[in-house]
Amino acid sequence: MDSTQLALVALSVGAMIGGGIAGLVFIALRARDRARVDSSLELPDGASDVLQGMDEVAVVVDASGHIVAASAPAELFGMVVGTPLPEDDLRLLVRSARHTGLPESSTLRLRRGVELRLVTARVSVITPRLSLIVIRDITEHERVEEMRRDFLSNTSHELKTPVGAITLLAEAIDSAADDPAQVRNFAGRLSAEAARLGQLTSRIMNLSRLQSADDLTELRDVSVDEVVAAAIESQSIAADAAGIAIVRGGARGAYVRGDVQVLTEAVGNLVANAVAYSPRGAQVGVGVRADAAVVEIAVTDRGIGIPEEEQNRIFERFYRADQARSRRTGGTGLGLSIVKHAIQRHGGEVELWSRPGRGSTFTVRLSAIPAPPMAEHAGRRKKPKKPKKKAGAAAPAKGETP
Repeated sequence: MDSTQLALVALSVGAMIGGGIAGLVFIALRARDRARVDSSLELPDGASDVLQGMDEVAVVVDASGHIVAASAPAELFGMVVGTPLPEDDLRLLVRSARHTGLPESSTLRLRRGVELRLVTARVSVITPRLSLIVIRDITEHERVEEMRRDFLSNTSHELKTPVGAITLLAEAIDSAADDPAQVRNFAGRLSAEAARLGQLTSRIMNLSRLQSADDLTELRDVSVDEVVAAAIESQSIAADAAGIAIVRGGARGAYVRGDVQVLTEAVGNLVANAVAYSPRGAQVGVGVRADAAVVEIAVTDRGIGIPEEEQNRIFERFYRADQARSRRTGGTGLGLSIVKHAIQRHGGEVELWSRPGRGSTFTVRLSAIPAPPMAEHAGRRKKPKKPKKKAGAAAPAKGETP
């Protein structure tokens, strides 16, 4: 083998050895980079900016469950950078996602301050050491959905009662066709059930309208005196039948901004509630207090009162504190719910004070407005002019009425 061939062989061997060494170096560098990535706690580029711009709760945690980055709302749930995840359920969800390598979701109850909130949590692995948790609070959504389901269920149940009674009474009238006294009796009861059904339907529609997103359309400057007078007048027949006197007192001349029909119905419902739960011969008081900022309308009775454990439910739809009395009086259980939503739509609030055996006071608070310029003259009437005596007319004799 001549020198040229030896040189070529040596060059080939050198190239192979060099290539092998270069390959080993490349593999070592790749392994080092992979190990660095696997052990790195650095966030991917732009991740911190994304977290800071999120309105939802989002945190990045390492393999041990410690928080390395968080969005601003995360602090509400006690999730602060440098601390471990506060909930065991979240840690289990992170472990499951790291084990499968796939996103994991779950519905959990997490504590926000002292309150438990219903949330959906989704965990995604973003690096071998880091996982992203996005939490969405669905408490209010579930509460609204539950209210909708309860409303539909309660409404269908409440409608079945008068509809069933009307059906039975109609059959009873048909079977008693030869007995005029029974026909009149059943016809009267049929009319009462039909009126109850109409009242229930009307109140359901009113409540749905108040709970809708539509704005009140008939807004104007409303005289509180007008509202109170109309509310008392609407319940005067029921009060007289129950032997109950409705007494009005307090300030006069107050004004609020609102829908006069809605406000009148709200106050009328409070008066009707007071009449229904008062004993015969009692008084129901309607008082008004006003200053430059607030108008208060208080409706007070000396009835059976409401136990403290039931007071936080009294404004719920179809809730009745006294089921037996409600059946006797034909109550729908919607009156106070309508009151609450009507006053809230006007930016006000309703408060309840009650003691069993001592009675109840419902107080409506609304923002006051100055009286319109012409309001102070609205109630004044011009005195009629005395007719001039005609010439030659005789004066009335003593004792006669002119």
